[in-house]
Parts: sequence; C-alpha cells; structure tokens
Amino acid sequence: MADEYTTISDLFIQQFITNKMNIYNFSAGPATLPLDVKKIIEQELYDWNGTGCSVMEVSHRSQEFTNMADENESLLRSLLKISDDYAVMLIPGGARLQYAMLPMNVSSTQGQAVYAINGHWGKEAVKEASRFCQASTTAEISASVYNSIPAYDEAELNTQADYFHYTSNETLEGVQWHHVPRTAGLRLCCDMTSDLMTRVVNIDDYDMIYASAQKNMGIAGLTLVIMKRDWIGQSINLLPTMVNYKTFADTRSFYNTPPTFPWYVMLQVLKWTEAQGGIKVMQQRNQAKSKKLYEYIDQSGFYQNKVEPLFRSEVNVPFWLHDEALDAKFLNQSSQAGLKALKGHKAVGGMRASIYNAMPESGVDALIDFMKKFEQKYG
Repeated sequence: MADEYTTISDLFIQQFITNKMNIYNFSAGPATLPLDVKKIIEQELYDWNGTGCSVMEVSHRSQEFTNMADENESLLRSLLKISDDYAVMLIPGGARLQYAMLPMNVSSTQGQAVYAINGHWGKEAVKEASRFCQASTTAEISASVYNSIPAYDEAELNTQADYFHYTSNETLEGVQWHHVPRTAGLRLCCDMTSDLMTRVVNIDDYDMIYASAQKNMGIAGLTLVIMKRDWIGQSINLLPTMVNYKTFADTRSFYNTPPTFPWYVMLQVLKWTEAQGGIKVMQQRNQAKSKKLYEYIDQSGFYQNKVEPLFRSEVNVPFWLHDEALDAKFLNQSSQAGLKALKGHKAVGGMRASIYNAMPESGVDALIDFMKKFEQKYG
C-alpha cells in the first residue's frame, strides 16, 4: 500500500492507516458505546455486583437484578424528568414493534390516526399502522429522499383521530424536528429512537414516546416506552398479552424474562450520561459536533449536505462527494484510517456520520482531518 502514496496528502493518509490510531465508530445503530461503559462491562462480565456470576446468569427475579431495575427506572426518570403520570416500560422488539403496538393499543380498525412523514422510518411506521387503523398523513408521501419536513395546515388535521405520530429524527436522511408539532389537540406520540437523550425534551408535551436503546441508551434488545398512565389499558381490541402495554405497566416490564444483559448495559450508559452532566451537556456537545462538521461540509466544494439547514439533524450527518465515483475509495480509506461505518444507507447513498452521545468531539475532528486530506488528494 505504501507504494500508492506519493504526495503529502498521500503520506498523511498512509500515516493515518499505519499508525496505531483511535477507532471511531460512526454507525447509525447499533451505535458506538462510551469507552468507559465498555470497560465496566469487561470488568464485571464474570462477577457482577459481587454475585460471582455474570449479569447474564442472574435471575431476573433476584434482589440484585430487581434493585438494578429500580435504579434504571429512577435514573431514566431523573435524567428525562419523567413524572409519575407516565409509565416507564422496557419492551423487547425494537421500534418496529411499536409501529404496531401503538395503534393496536390506542386505536382500532375503525379508528383513525395522523402521521407526519419526513423520512424512511416515518414511512415504515405509517405502513405498519395502516394494518391496524385508518392512518392518514399530513402530506403526500414522497417517493424521493426527504431534505426537509413537509409543511401542513393544523386546521386541516382530522380532530377525530386517536393520535398524531411523528419521527423526531430520521437517521437515513438526516432530517430532524427542532420544534414540537402542532396537533390541534390530538394526543402526541413520537418515535425518538435516534435522538432521545441527545437533547432536552419536555416529556409533558407528549402522551407517548418510544426509543430503541441501541443509539444513546445501550445495545439492541430493548425499547423504552414512556406513556401516559391514563392511556394504558383502554384498548377495545382483544390483544395478545405480550403486545398489551398494560402487561408491561402493571409488572414494571417483568411479566416474563426480560433481555437482562441489554437492561444492564442501559443502566451503565445512563450512569455515564449522568456523570457527564446529563442531557443539557449532551445537547451542547452534540450541537458543537454537528455544527463543526456541517461548517466544514458547507465551505467545501468537494462535499455537500442536501438537507435544508433548518431541518438538519444534530446526530446523523449525511454527506455526499460531488464525484460519486470516489465513494468507494473514500469508504475504503476512511475505514482503514479507523473511521468506521461511514457508508450511507442504500436508499440515499453517499456517506453518513452518526455522532450520538458516545461519539467524542475528537472523532468528529479526526473525520474532518481525513476529509480535508482526501479532498486535497482527489479534489
């Protein structure tokens, strides 16, 4: 490989590759974990909490595990300022299961729901919801990639609908809501999988929030559901036990054996988040990281971001090379340089840097340094 490098830029990239460098994982999910959390997991893997066993081997009914679950809920409520008006549930199945559970629990085949769509996952949500209720959208669903949030007239919303749903941050397109939607009084539900814990949210603005853990709360296997208690157990449908929110609310998510290891990892990430200063600090860091990356992309004639600035995501930054023929080289060389998982989703192409809470600013700096040198070489 050394023979391929002949310019200063070449030598810089070679040094990036051959030296022992930090590995920065820009995956959209499962996402990078804080290094401190991985160290704790390593230290406690064989002897958790003095039990002499791994947390994966301890009964979920044991005092040790139920104490951990209590601490987990307490930290969630503290960090997110969740009042007792809301149930906190940890449900397996990912956000995709919530696409069905929500309409099954709070609507019906005769019921109606309104969905605001601004990207891939919103489309998936309304498609699944349409199997269980009469779901409409605030704007015509586009076949193309979204670069903004389509406007809608609040006065034209169906006020007879059972709820209003939106996806706060679309990971593929990098489109994010920076305000709470207008709903004409409809109950508000949100898929916050990729940006819950990354910025301050007023939980009281919502009737239901859900978020898969593998972005900013741990690893895949659990979905956090925060739901108004007065909305639980009101379904007119005959529901299977394991897709009824009441099952999880009444048993504090202990109806059956839960995914114990993801629950444990979540607690470690929540502790780390608290130790960093909490959600306000996470928001400040994420805004600083994304601002730095967008500013470099915008001043470059070599890269571009296609999202309208008002709707740009603070945690998923897609970017494209003006010459797509260089994509493979960029991805190959950046990966060798320790900058992992930068390939954009196949639906949108290009590159994508996911810079969730656990991504340090040094990772963004390393990415920008690489992008500069790559541009010098091929621009």
